[in-house]
Amino acid sequence: MKTTNTFSIHFWLKRVAERRDGKSPIYVRITVNGRRAELSLQEYVRPDYWCSKTGRVTFRAPGAQKINDNLTQVHSDLIECRKVLKGDGIFITAQLIKSRYLGVDKPLSTLMELIKYHKDRELKKLEKGTAKNYGATEKYLYQFIKTKYKTTDVNLGQIDYAFVLSFENYLRNCKPLMKSQPLGNNGIMKHLERFKKMTTIACKLDCIKKDPFAFFNAKFKPYDRQYLTIEELILIEELDLTDIGLRRVRDCFVFACYTGLSYVDVKWLRPEQVVVGIDGDEWIFTKREKSKTSVKVPLLNRAKEVLEKYSDTGYGKNKELLLPVYSNQKCNAYLKKIVAKCKIDKNISFHAARHTFATTVTLANGVPLETVSKLLGHRRLSTTQIYARVMEKKISEDIALLKTKLKLSHVTIENSVSRSS
Repeated sequence: MKTTNTFSIHFWLKRVAERRDGKSPIYVRITVNGRRAELSLQEYVRPDYWCSKTGRVTFRAPGAQKINDNLTQVHSDLIECRKVLKGDGIFITAQLIKSRYLGVDKPLSTLMELIKYHKDRELKKLEKGTAKNYGATEKYLYQFIKTKYKTTDVNLGQIDYAFVLSFENYLRNCKPLMKSQPLGNNGIMKHLERFKKMTTIACKLDCIKKDPFAFFNAKFKPYDRQYLTIEELILIEELDLTDIGLRRVRDCFVFACYTGLSYVDVKWLRPEQVVVGIDGDEWIFTKREKSKTSVKVPLLNRAKEVLEKYSDTGYGKNKELLLPVYSNQKCNAYLKKIVAKCKIDKNISFHAARHTFATTVTLANGVPLETVSKLLGHRRLSTTQIYARVMEKKISEDIALLKTKLKLSHVTIENSVSRSS
């Protein structure tokens, strides 16, 4: 019986992955005998400029010709990949055509090749802040193999559970890349997590036969999340500041304390993200930059006051940013000055605003944990439960203080009774 091999290439717009600028990524779908493989082409266009029938960008779009020429080239390259595979007598699948197009159907053989592959193919998918951390992990890996194996590269076949343990031990005893960033336990675990993501790719490409991290358990040490009490928050809110930079940082920080938004989400907040919610009041509808999860936060009065303050100075006009947010480093430097002026003995960064929202503003005022989890944009309730444990610790401290006061009261009463008798 004669079998029919079907093959098609289809370009489409992934609308659910819309970015902050309103553009969505263009994908190509390869289908062979009903089985699909999809690939992002790193091209972006607004949905109203995309023609689904032709699978191309309409000529009204800026840079349309360049994008369409790229899509035509991709189409031609994929057909050529199929032709070469067929000529080699290889059983053709959609995934194999995709791998040949990406140049990854040939196995990686060394650690440096894996690091280069990860840098070329995977890092571009990550946020800049996340991607830059891999640079340090790569440097530590290079130093490790140079120290232990007296060479500049090792075969992937040498990477096993013992290799992972040796690398962990090296990190615990080596000199840090920067004196200002010593390697603590949690930092070491993060380096191992990044290395694991690389080896997982090697496993998927069948370059490593056995997962070297299969029996490795990353052990993070819990740490206290810094947050402000309501008294401390009010101190910061009411602090008289003459410097415009300090005032702006204080206001943006206070806004984050009453919305739970992270630094980057506050920084890129735009007027169209403030909408009328189900209750007829103003809400923020956005997506977390870090996880891309949807977040819907009702605007509390203090947060509204901050927005109103800066709307009078021109912010939020013509779809511009709503708040004057400085760089993260500058914000944190200014916050240290603000906290010092308030005589608050805590190491507060901009991210402490998110913790303050979770603890002082919501949980401490009876907002259920499940609701707080939604407001923060957490994917798992267990992530939010960390803040519940913080509140339990606070309750424990308050009760201990109460016990001390009650004990002193009883002693005072007993002494008074003894003197009167």
